[in-house]
Amino acid sequence: MTQDICFPLDGGYVNVRVGAIIQKDGKLLMVANDELRYCYSVGGRIQFGESAEEALRRELREETGYDLEIDRLGFIHEDFFRGDLGKMKDKLIYEIGFYYYVKTPEDFAPRCDVSVEEGSDEHLTWIDPHGDTTLYPTFFRTELDKPCSGVRHFVTDERE
Repeated sequence: MTQDICFPLDGGYVNVRVGAIIQKDGKLLMVANDELRYCYSVGGRIQFGESAEEALRRELREETGYDLEIDRLGFIHEDFFRGDLGKMKDKLIYEIGFYYYVKTPEDFAPRCDVSVEEGSDEHLTWIDPHGDTTLYPTFFRTELDKPCSGVRHFVTDERE
C-alpha cells in the first residue's frame, strides 16, 4: 500500500501536498467540505514514490473525473497552521504545497462526490476568487491576477 507523505513529528504533523489552479470564465475551481467554512484547492497529498506532477494527475482524475493537462508549477507554499479535522484537529501542521496551473478544456464539466478520511463529504465548486468565500491558500486571492513565468514561493504562518 502506498502511503501519503504525512507523518507525526513533535506533537504535530508534516504534510506534503499538491494543488491545482483551475480557472474558467473568471472563476476558480475549489473544493468545499461539509464540515468546514472555507474552500481549498483541488489536490491532495503526495504519496511516497510519486513526483508532485504524478500526484496531481492522480488527484485530478480522482476529484474531477478528467485527465487534465498540467501547464506549469506556479507556487511553492510553506504553511504553518492548526488542523481542524480528525486526528490533526488542533495539532500544529507544517505543510509544503506545490501549486500547478492546469489547462481547462472547453467541455470541462467536473464531478466530485467523495468522502475524505475524516468522514466528511467534499464537492467541487466554482468561486469568484475576489468574492466573500474564504479560500486556501489565501494568496490565490491576490496572486492569480499577477501571472508570471516563474515559480513564486510563499510562507504563511498562522501559529498563535
